[in-house]
Amino acid sequence: MEGAWEIAFVFFQVWLSIVVGLIMLPAMFGVSLGFTDIYIKVLVKTLEWATLRIQRGQKEQAALPSQSANGIIEKDDGSMQEEIGELRRSHPKNLAGGDFTLCDAFYFCKKGIENIVEDQVTQRFTSEELASWNLLTRTNNNFCYISLRLTIIWGLGVFIRYCILLPLRITLAVIGLSWLVIGTILVGLLPSSNVKNWLSDLVHITCYRICARGLSATIRYHNKENRPKKGGICVANHTSPIDIVILANDGCYAMVGQVHGGLMGVLQRSIVRSCPHVWFERSEMKDRHAVAKRLKDHIADKTKLPILIFPEGTCINNTSVMMFKKGSFEIGGTIYPVAIKYDPQFGDAFWNSAKYNMVSYLLRMMTSWAIVCNVWYLPPMTRQDGEDAVQFANRVKSAIAHQGGLVDLSWDGGLKREKVKESLKEEQQKMYSTICACCDGSLIKKA
Repeated sequence: MEGAWEIAFVFFQVWLSIVVGLIMLPAMFGVSLGFTDIYIKVLVKTLEWATLRIQRGQKEQAALPSQSANGIIEKDDGSMQEEIGELRRSHPKNLAGGDFTLCDAFYFCKKGIENIVEDQVTQRFTSEELASWNLLTRTNNNFCYISLRLTIIWGLGVFIRYCILLPLRITLAVIGLSWLVIGTILVGLLPSSNVKNWLSDLVHITCYRICARGLSATIRYHNKENRPKKGGICVANHTSPIDIVILANDGCYAMVGQVHGGLMGVLQRSIVRSCPHVWFERSEMKDRHAVAKRLKDHIADKTKLPILIFPEGTCINNTSVMMFKKGSFEIGGTIYPVAIKYDPQFGDAFWNSAKYNMVSYLLRMMTSWAIVCNVWYLPPMTRQDGEDAVQFANRVKSAIAHQGGLVDLSWDGGLKREKVKESLKEEQQKMYSTICACCDGSLIKKA
């Protein structure tokens, strides 16, 4: 029995030495020993080999009908005026009946069926489809060909991910979060000074870097000269809670959010001691004026860290950018847009909160191959003369979508939990009534 304890103690010492010496210390100083890069290169070669094996096997099977490049079905991109005009021109007899023609119903039936089969909103809250299998069981829905060699490689991958990487990543996450809580509490005891601010930044960035190593994160930052500056507002597209960890690896930010309980509440209360994060009570979140005032007060102090905001208000699957809430664009100040794009080949970073709780999501992240992403800092933007908050938000959103190679959508991400607003329905009704009001068909002819 004593021999077993001695072996366990030696194993623990070796494990702790590896974690501290090869991972934590380099992470604290922001350097890499190259192990992650080698791991990613080997992983890429393995996935390329698996792709070739799958393609070779599929050639021997019956070819499946290919899907449309736009999704399950191919949709027309024309406006309501153009498509209804085309229908009326193809049924000229219906025009004699006045402003309403029966063939108009075909347009609404067609659009309704298209959106039942595949709409632009709900497909943004499911995991991004892969071009080829990445040897994770959770992504094997569309790849049916499995050979003996692939099975062996898959089994080896399961062992590596669950028996080696998972314990290592949990160890790093626990150490990183524990240090963050303890370090921020200790720094919070110091009087306000430049030394306190420097120590706070050091604690935050060090702990976030350790947490990032716990996900085998490979992050490429572009255009660092555009990094957010103090007194500004950093806005980014939102895919996952780990977006914060990704951005905080390269700089410190003041977080904005609602006060939580439990473990998240402990973390919030500790970090706000050393850094002026902006936490709101649930009652305050409903008061837009109170929220705006606190944010204005924060950015008015040019010595405070830039505020980090995700204007979409929910996680999107990293294929598109949805509507930005206008609140963060009404308070003034300089906006620093940031585009984040994850590589789904190594792991799906998207958090489907309707399907997975936080613990399940983190377990999926820690059992993925790695987190690989690109971060682009865009030039700072300010509100132009005559531009309202909605127009400014849309201009920033378009810039982020263009840089990240994402689809720019005008839909509100809140639609995944709420019903369609009556104003959106009324907008479509007004468009059709405008067409019907032109009884002479002049508007149709222009289309």
